[in-house]
Amino acid sequence: MSVKESVEHEAHPNDRRDFEREVDPAKGKPLWQRIGWLLIIWTGSVLALFVVAMLLRMFMTAAGMKSH
Repeated sequence: MSVKESVEHEAHPNDRRDFEREVDPAKGKPLWQRIGWLLIIWTGSVLALFVVAMLLRMFMTAAGMKSH
């Protein structure tokens, strides 16, 4: 890349306006809604972990491994 091309690719000060126009979607949402999504995602991850643990336990029991 030549010097001229690198100068052409430098950020122009007016390009910052594009970033300033981007709005954080969470800022417009009420707190209860954001906390609700947090709880839904957390509950889903805990349930997924429970399912995986029960499947592992089931396969281990089927293979003759017991915890006593």
